[in-house]
Amino acid sequence: MLNVGLSMLSLSRFQFAMTTVFHFFFVPFSIGLAFIVAVMETIYVVKKDKTYQKMAQFWGKIFLYSFAVGVVTGIIQEFQFGMNWSEYSRFMGDIFGAPLAIEALAAFFLESTFIGLWMFTWDRFKPGIHALFIWLVAFGSSLSALWILAANSFMQNPVGYMINAKTGRVQMTSFSQVLTNPQLWNEFPHVIFGAGVTAAFVVAGCAAWRLLKKDHEDFYRKTLKVVLVIGLLASVGSIVSGDSSARYVVKDQPMKFAAMEGLYKNSTNKGEWAAIASFDTKNHKTNWSIDIPYVLNILSYHKLSGTVKGQNTVNKELKAKYAGQKGKELKSYYVPTKTLFWSFRVMSGAGALFALVAIIGLFFNRKKSQAIMKQRWFLYVLGLCLWLPFIVNSAGWFITEFGRYPWVVYGLLTIADAVSPTSTVASLLFTNIVYFCLFAGLGMVMIVLSHRVLKAGPDSVETNNYSSVKDAPEAKVEDPFGQEAFNHD
Repeated sequence: MLNVGLSMLSLSRFQFAMTTVFHFFFVPFSIGLAFIVAVMETIYVVKKDKTYQKMAQFWGKIFLYSFAVGVVTGIIQEFQFGMNWSEYSRFMGDIFGAPLAIEALAAFFLESTFIGLWMFTWDRFKPGIHALFIWLVAFGSSLSALWILAANSFMQNPVGYMINAKTGRVQMTSFSQVLTNPQLWNEFPHVIFGAGVTAAFVVAGCAAWRLLKKDHEDFYRKTLKVVLVIGLLASVGSIVSGDSSARYVVKDQPMKFAAMEGLYKNSTNKGEWAAIASFDTKNHKTNWSIDIPYVLNILSYHKLSGTVKGQNTVNKELKAKYAGQKGKELKSYYVPTKTLFWSFRVMSGAGALFALVAIIGLFFNRKKSQAIMKQRWFLYVLGLCLWLPFIVNSAGWFITEFGRYPWVVYGLLTIADAVSPTSTVASLLFTNIVYFCLFAGLGMVMIVLSHRVLKAGPDSVETNNYSSVKDAPEAKVEDPFGQEAFNHD
């Protein structure tokens, strides 16, 4: 029975990881792309340059595809909560329900309504009003992310709650505390800046591949000017917000931070930082590392002194804290060190790389210079950056979720206790296979449709003149009764 139980748990965890990672491919991309399209249309409103109107409509097509796929994957993710994590749903229903209800009724409603208005009213409203629609879509997307992250932040740092003694479930006591959770306001800016980075470099990568084919050079060079500026600003914002999040984690989840830095023993005063490390996770020690003095203290506390707890110390503290507490007393509280260590380096290294690539791209793509067309090596680099944001976002998700192990709600409910008791290995295998095939199919559809848009090119977009309803010419309708026949003197 133990092996079956472990198999059920591992299959449930795999399904949660698969559905969430795939859904998170599209969420940051659609949030960031909505903002980019809004910027492009706003530039058209200001400059009256038809290229930017065409740009907004062209990249807007890909945004609509990503939004549609994101909705489908989000629905699947909600299904698997009820299927595989019923104990979690019962335990968290009072907390999780409120933000999700607001997200669906307010944020998603706002987003979907104005997407429809933006799509079908290019020739019905004046430029400024029509541009407002896509800004409201971008705002709705960000607001939607806020409510989802409010629920996720409670799982990382529970606040504003009480445990019902009769049911054993959490109940919300303060909605304001849930919304002012410091975890939320460290996580939300980082996700939004990450969304900007994702969309900017996906669009930049697509433009780079078209420039390599010398296709519509003026259009794609102007696209690069817009998205690389956004990408640079978002990269800097992502680095700053990531630093703030890391310093918060030092205090709030010291086990997660120690794993991110590969520390098993405390690091005091000297502040050594394991830049490259090899781990013996069985004996909980670092075999070897390359240490850079003081860097860890600077990253953790923004000063040269201080102590960063190692995983061995934190594990002892957690054992003492939860000793004798049913459902919380575990043999080990260690997290997956290798996963967190390398995910953190992928994420932080990519943030610096994105900023560097944006600076180089803006330099080569200067207004009166054709240097970027001669630097084919750089266009290849930029083209490959199309895929990197999805890897980086997954690495960030691994840090957030694996770093909470063994808890599904930190300090309150373990992952093992959250699994549906009625699940079976057979049902989990079947749904895992079905979901994987469905996700693979959706991914292929997204890639094929986006490729068709790029291959058709910006000339496939018919730009329409804006007009107000009042100024629109009246349609000429034939008189079926031949009224002229009655106009006799």
